[in-house]
Amino acid sequence: MRIVLVGCNHRSAPVAIRERLAFDGPKLDAALDALADQFPQTEAVVLSTCNRVEIYTASEQPVRSPGSEQPVRSPGSEPLAAFLSDFHGVAADQIAEHLYCLADRDAVSHLFEVAGSIDSLVPGEGQILAQVKEAYRIAKDRGATGPVTNALFQKAMEVGKLIQTSTEIARKKVSVSSVAVEFACEIFEADQFSTKTVLVIGAGKMGELTLEHLCELRPGRILVTNRSPDKATAVAARCNGRAVAFDRLDDWLGEADLVLSTTGSPQPLVSRDRFAAVMRHRGNRPVFVIDIAVPRDFAADVGDLENVYLYNIDDLERERSKNLEARQREMVKARAVIDRETTSFLSELAHQRHAGPVITQLRHEWNARRDVELARLFAQRPGLSVEDREAIARTFERFQNQLLHQPLSALRSAAANGVHQHGLLDALKRLFHIGQ
Repeated sequence: MRIVLVGCNHRSAPVAIRERLAFDGPKLDAALDALADQFPQTEAVVLSTCNRVEIYTASEQPVRSPGSEQPVRSPGSEPLAAFLSDFHGVAADQIAEHLYCLADRDAVSHLFEVAGSIDSLVPGEGQILAQVKEAYRIAKDRGATGPVTNALFQKAMEVGKLIQTSTEIARKKVSVSSVAVEFACEIFEADQFSTKTVLVIGAGKMGELTLEHLCELRPGRILVTNRSPDKATAVAARCNGRAVAFDRLDDWLGEADLVLSTTGSPQPLVSRDRFAAVMRHRGNRPVFVIDIAVPRDFAADVGDLENVYLYNIDDLERERSKNLEARQREMVKARAVIDRETTSFLSELAHQRHAGPVITQLRHEWNARRDVELARLFAQRPGLSVEDREAIARTFERFQNQLLHQPLSALRSAAANGVHQHGLLDALKRLFHIGQ
């Protein structure tokens, strides 16, 4: 049994190549069907996102190249690369240098890295685990998976969740917009946002993205102002806010608890003196200002005023860089988890592949023998109550499990420690007369 992966990601291929190889929409179902037709003895899962296109396969049967009598290994670099080329109508030489092919332990470890968001463009982002889960669901519903890929992807999802809970890799925010919200939560408690007013000045793309994150905190009121009333109205409509007049900016600054400014004005909109007057009018209540405009909308010395917490784009970028460094440190822990879980999965897979049929036969035969003995006993003791029969049956089952525990544990231990199981399996067959 071989597990093979062929694919490309944001590191190996530019977006122009990834776009041409993507299995979007109905292409995914068609690809799974085509893989089943071309490699009928092969299990498959296709993972296609904006940052990666990967095909995972598991197969025992060698696959022959078209027109050749020479078998090649289970679908790997050549046949799967050819599949990608043929399916998408892209010349093989245009994609060859962008593809990677991994097998067995390397393929398993890579999938665990993907599910754990170690291989992501932004390490620790949480979306990829859901994408892995969805790719597996689609393949399973299509009948493309089997025992190995079922176990592999279920384990991958388990590992992804384990990395999320046992490391800090996803805790620190690594986008400018999310860092801004993280700062806001240091000034105001998250459960206080229902009483807070957010003022948005301008309608830049970064500002709208930051506003999306702020909306997740459910502020009590969102005011949007812009030199263009139409733009203010459009932004306000998207966030369930209210468009307000730009010429009354000082009034809105006086009402706001949190200000998000992104106008791109060539000169600062708000000087220290202007904002000092606003602060007197608002009774010196604390205000948090996120100025992500370049050039800045708020003069730097506005932040020197009492109870004014001013952060500009450089402040946010510095915090983002610190958070990225922290995530990189956590990746060491995550890789240790992946290495351990990869070894565990492959050991369990080897155990199931080699010992599984013998164990199944052993349990089947001993269950049959137990049923015969129970039937004989109950025939000799017809007066036994239903409760007594059930108690006796449970006792027989416990005794059988105790009898088989040591030899089965020895098999599992051998697999976990990389010891060849064939000798133990032969001994087990002779000892318990399996297959004789």
